Amino acid sequence: MSRALTVLDAGPLTTVQDGGRRGYAHLGVPRSGWLDAPAARLANRLVGNVAGAALAETTVGGVTFRAEAALTVAVTGAEADVLVDGRGAAWGEPISLPAGAVLRVGPARRGVRSYVAVAGGLDVPPVLGSRSTDRLSGLGPPPLADGQVLPVGPGRRPHPLDVPRVAVTDGVLRVAEGPREDWVRGGARRLVENAWTVAPDSDRVALRLAGPPLDRARSGELPSEGLVLGAVQVPPDGQPLVFLADHPTTGGYPVIGVVALDDLWQCAQLRPGESVGFRHVAG
Repeated sequence: MSRALTVLDAGPLTTVQDGGRRGYAHLGVPRSGWLDAPAARLANRLVGNVAGAALAETTVGGVTFRAEAALTVAVTGAEADVLVDGRGAAWGEPISLPAGAVLRVGPARRGVRSYVAVAGGLDVPPVLGSRSTDRLSGLGPPPLADGQVLPVGPGRRPHPLDVPRVAVTDGVLRVAEGPREDWVRGGARRLVENAWTVAPDSDRVALRLAGPPLDRARSGELPSEGLVLGAVQVPPDGQPLVFLADHPTTGGYPVIGVVALDDLWQCAQLRPGESVGFRHVAG
């Protein structure tokens, strides 16, 4: 029987992600890729995959698969109940699935996005060197759908390893000054001084924040200029947003700060309504 996973319940939004398609920003192509890099890399390590192997990224509601052959899987990221044929299974450890077994990852109890890695990786066709779903440009495979069959590559025997403690979000993001902080009264300092919450319309493009509007110090508009991962942009409503993996490659609103790359995994797991703070660091 072929190595594959059949999607029985795709959940509200489950996508295929890997390390992303880097090096195409000059063509207007976002990098995409997993949002919680530490969790995704750990899932791949647990099943013996190379670091950049493609896996499934869920959003809040979980996902259900059927193994079409004997496979090894692991679930990391947002904590959730993991069931194999209705019986509890380990979260954050390798799980052996016999052919025909049903794996269910339940709704996230804490956090937003869980990662399901399978030994051999999800072997969907790459686009521009990546198997990632890009929600902004539409590149890569579409979000998973019920009944879809996902081919799985040749697996390797996982090596035993010590699983690190689960990282817990503290909602504090380190931020350095951005190139246009003089366009907002108080600049990046206003990010640190104010209290913010995660807005409901946050997605893979950006973590959108709600709080005291940031006032413009300058009139007029900027010409479009390049954007980087983690850029903190301030649109006309004064509510900042932190650009994530599916962000546009250019934009015309002022970027007043840039979040440290090592803190961006928190943006993948912060829920709407949760608190967000900023801590200034030198750029």
